[in-house]
Amino acid sequence: MPVVFRYKGIRFFFYSNEGNPLEPIHIHAESGDGEAKIWVLPQIAIAHSSGYNRKQLAQLMQLVEEHRSEIERAWNEHFCQNHQL
Repeated sequence: MPVVFRYKGIRFFFYSNEGNPLEPIHIHAESGDGEAKIWVLPQIAIAHSSGYNRKQLAQLMQLVEEHRSEIERAWNEHFCQNHQL
């Protein structure tokens, strides 16, 4: 479960087994407040969440936008190198 970055107690990560076939690029955000799955492509959007309010979800989406290239790079490096896609 590669962690891409952390921000104020929120861990942004993806699972090494993200579906078969592989799901589009997305990131999971998890903290003591809740958890969310956020699509990165084709556009940043909340896939599902629990525990976070609208303001927190908006902040998560902003953080994903700010770290988009880092998330995409980590995803592609992990899945292309480790799973030979």
